[in-house]
Amino acid sequence: MNAEPTSSNAEATSSNAEATSSNAESTSFDSKLQRKNSGRRRGPLIAGSVIAAAGLVLGGVAAASATVPGQGPASDPTPAPNAAPPTNGDAIPNVTTVEDQIEAYYGSVAGTVPGIGAVTLPSPTSNYAKQVAGIEQRTQAYLQRAFATSGHQAGKPTLVLDIDDTSLNTYDYEVADQFGYTTASWDSFADASAFPAVFGMPQLADWAGTHGYTVIFITGRSDSQRAATVANLSKVGFTVPTDPSHLYMEQTPEPSYLTCGSSCTTDQYKAGTRAHITSLGYRIVADMGDQNSDLDGGDAGLQVKMPNPMYYIP
Repeated sequence: MNAEPTSSNAEATSSNAEATSSNAESTSFDSKLQRKNSGRRRGPLIAGSVIAAAGLVLGGVAAASATVPGQGPASDPTPAPNAAPPTNGDAIPNVTTVEDQIEAYYGSVAGTVPGIGAVTLPSPTSNYAKQVAGIEQRTQAYLQRAFATSGHQAGKPTLVLDIDDTSLNTYDYEVADQFGYTTASWDSFADASAFPAVFGMPQLADWAGTHGYTVIFITGRSDSQRAATVANLSKVGFTVPTDPSHLYMEQTPEPSYLTCGSSCTTDQYKAGTRAHITSLGYRIVADMGDQNSDLDGGDAGLQVKMPNPMYYIP
C-alpha cells in the first residue's frame, strides 16, 4: 500500500505502511510489550508479529478524508492493535509468513559494519526502496509548492524529521536480532553508527536545507547517544546541521517545555517538542515519521507517513 504525504490542517491525512512485523524467538512476548524508555524510542514498542502471535486484531486509526492537492486520496493510516483477545487462532497471521513478507519487501544486500560485522541491508531495488522514493518525490514537490506560495507567512519554514526508519534504516538490526529487541543489542548498533540512510532521505533533507527550509530532527533516542547519532547521520550523507538546536533527543530530566515530564507518551513528547520549536519562530511545513505517534498532536504541517512494517509504537 502506498504511503502518501498528508496534512495536519485537513489538507491531507496520514498514510499507511502495513502494521505487521517479525518476531524474535529469543525475546519473550512480555518483554516486547514492555519496551519503555529503551534509548531507541519512547515505548511501548511492539513488534507487529508479536501482535499477530498474541491474536490482537489490527484496526484502523481515525483520520480525515482530505487529499493532498494534486496527488489523490491518502492511504489508510497505520493500524493499531485492539486489546480484544482472538477467538480463532487460524485467523491470526502466521509469524513465519509475516517475517517472509517483510524480508521480501526490504530485499537483501550483504554488508559489513565496523564493530558489528556482517549485516543484512535493504536492497536499493526493493519494493521498499521504490515506495520511499515515491513518498520523497511527492513530499519534495509539496515543499517546493508550499515555499513558492507561502507569501508573507510568519515563521521560518521548517521540515521536521524523525530518525529511526525515517532518516536512518534499522533493518540491519532487526534482521540481526531476529526481529526482536534487547537494550544491549540495540545500543551496540546505535553506538557503532551502524545504520544506513533510508534511501533518498539525505538528498531530500539536503535539498530542503538549500531551498529555504530549516531541517530539524526529533527522535526518541536518548541524549546519551547524541555523538553516535550525529556521526551516523554524517556518515550516510546528511549535511544539514545536527547541533542540539537542530537535533532534539530524549533528555533526563525532561526539558521544562514538556509539561508531561517523565510520563510523556511518544506523541506527547513529539508534539510538545514541535510546539516548542514553533514557539521559537519556526513554521513547520511538513513532519515525516514512520509512526503515527511521530505525527499526531498538532504543529506538524504536512504529515508524511513513512513505511515501517517491523514494529509499532503507540
